[in-house]
Amino acid sequence: MNNLYCRIYQNFFRLAAYFLPWRKPVLLEGKNSITRLPNLIKSKGIDKVLIVTDNSIASLGLMKELLKGLKAEGISYVIYDKTVPNPTIDNVEEALVTYKTNHCQALIAFGGGSPMDCAKGVGARVARPDKKIPQMKGQLKVRKKIPLLFAVPTTAGTGSEATIAAVLTDSRTHEKYAINDMALIPHYAVLDPLLTVGLPEHITSTTGIDALTHAIEAYIGRSNTKETKELSRIAVKLIFDNLYEAYSNGINLTVRTKMQKASYYAGVAFTRAYVGYVHAIAHTLGGFYGIPHGLANAVILPYVLEYFRDSVHKPLAELADFVGIGEAYPTVKQKAEVFIEEIKRLNKRLNIPNKIEGINEADIPMMVERAYKEANPLYPVPKILSRDDLFNLYKMIT
Repeated sequence: MNNLYCRIYQNFFRLAAYFLPWRKPVLLEGKNSITRLPNLIKSKGIDKVLIVTDNSIASLGLMKELLKGLKAEGISYVIYDKTVPNPTIDNVEEALVTYKTNHCQALIAFGGGSPMDCAKGVGARVARPDKKIPQMKGQLKVRKKIPLLFAVPTTAGTGSEATIAAVLTDSRTHEKYAINDMALIPHYAVLDPLLTVGLPEHITSTTGIDALTHAIEAYIGRSNTKETKELSRIAVKLIFDNLYEAYSNGINLTVRTKMQKASYYAGVAFTRAYVGYVHAIAHTLGGFYGIPHGLANAVILPYVLEYFRDSVHKPLAELADFVGIGEAYPTVKQKAEVFIEEIKRLNKRLNIPNKIEGINEADIPMMVERAYKEANPLYPVPKILSRDDLFNLYKMIT
């Protein structure tokens, strides 16, 4: 696939994007904002919902206030809590059966990116009962309204409450891929910092760097708008300023609130400006080995930024200046390098490893092929990489 074809394809999508029906979720924000959701649902004439979550969320009791409020409003609910960390097509199909057999009218995604991806998959299947998940892989293959989707993130990382993507795994082929369609953007999102207070340290750290990856890949790509660049910058600064404190002092509601906003801003940015090779590689690691997406992104990000070399020096230098670490350095290259080093230092402070363990060398050629096909020609990356380049990156992270 030659570079010229990739750039023509990306430019076409960039121009077409201005005519697509973009929207943002209506936000319920602040401490205890989850308690306002049941009344909102009732006001929409809904009296039965499917809550898509995972077993750990269900066992932690984080849904207690939501369930209490739904009962008070006379709204019946059923819970699907079998979502796995890299949600599978099987998860979607099981949850879909629960949705249909209980005559549900709307969806609540409660948890991290995995329950949200699963709920979006259910919504896509409800909207397009004639299409299986693999048939909706790629761009704009839903194109019909999904049931009302209320997203309640309990991590500050994926930004899935703002995005067009449902990322799902085929457990038979170990392929992880996205369904991308404006119809999948949640209609409402609840940003309640209290829901993130009990997050384990390693989830706070890796989901936080996940959000950083979204913001940076959006910013350095070639499909930015004025808004996506501004939101990316703000998200990067919020993360640099607040992630370590959220990690080390999880009960600090101020930083938890700022991290939620950073995740949301980064989600809005990358759903319009797209991501890049960090995500393409991370998706293969999730599909083959079940490696959590945030962890994979966190490890891969510095390697990819260094591999891009001078193609990203200017935007990374801009980010370095914006977050206040570039002023002491006279050249664009030096500013970019110090920015990458700051990411490495942050990873180290967060106890994030700099390698991915357990990669089977025999799997790398297949992962290279899948990452290459995911990224090219769609992702408007600053520099188009070859299969050999991707192979080199896989070797670097092992």
